[in-house]
Amino acid sequence: MHGLGVNIKEINDRIDFCDYVSVAQIFLKDNFLLNRPLAFSDIKPRLLGHWGSCPGINRAYANIKARFPAADFILGPGHGFPALQANLFYDGLLHERYPEATHNLHGIEYICRQFSWPYGFPSHASPLTPHVVSEGGELGYALATAYGVVLGRPERTVAVLIGDGELETATALASLNLNKILNSKYNGQVIPILHLNGYKISAPTIYGRSSERELLQMFRGFGYDPVIVDGTDTDSFQLVLSELNTNSFIIMKTPKGYGGPKEVNGVKIEGNCAAHQVPLPKAKTDETQLHMLEEWLKSYNFKELYDEFTDRD
Repeated sequence: MHGLGVNIKEINDRIDFCDYVSVAQIFLKDNFLLNRPLAFSDIKPRLLGHWGSCPGINRAYANIKARFPAADFILGPGHGFPALQANLFYDGLLHERYPEATHNLHGIEYICRQFSWPYGFPSHASPLTPHVVSEGGELGYALATAYGVVLGRPERTVAVLIGDGELETATALASLNLNKILNSKYNGQVIPILHLNGYKISAPTIYGRSSERELLQMFRGFGYDPVIVDGTDTDSFQLVLSELNTNSFIIMKTPKGYGGPKEVNGVKIEGNCAAHQVPLPKAKTDETQLHMLEEWLKSYNFKELYDEFTDRD
């Protein structure tokens, strides 16, 4: 418990579980528990999806739900849908809408095979996704949506994750002013989290190249009390969440594509825009990339996590 009122190991296990399921949705059509060596036949014929923001989404979601179980979670960068779907699956919320998303191997097979597949699940968050009120297909509206959800609902708490590339949009920047208008006892609490991973689809973000002083001063100018946290450090994240006030604004730093391949064919992947979509695009045909994918998946020790996951029910 670490004196923070939450179980840090459970949070970290949940993150590893959802990271694995995020990767599996993008790549795998079979051998989901790695019961045998990974083969080309286990890999989807067409690789689609966005990995780079998934590790940060999983860390924000897990930490928020551990501290505020009843809170709503709004995802700005909806292209990180594998992570959102992994968390909805983990909590059993996906099963409410899709009965085949059961807490067993069948459920994992179902969500992985149906991800980014015709008549299955889309590659982005959508209105068909349970509990989604902002699909994030067009970046910029998440923060305004979050303030709208708590309007006149003082009992509501909404955490909203905003991508650092998303914050470059005019809509997201204008929405920062809503804190001044809606911060009152008659409305609920919004917990804004900037996901500062430094890169968008093909280039660095403005805020990723800004100094910490610049970032802190900018949010203070909008009336917030900003705090920077290392998203890969669960203890630090929980400490920040335990000390929130109504003006808090969390700046969560994680490397783009954290936990995935470090380098492929001489190109830096983790901590670079190259992690944004599919970091191992030739895993279906290239032995080296297939082996890298297998080692990546093994790093999460998923079988142990899977056993604990199925035992919950």
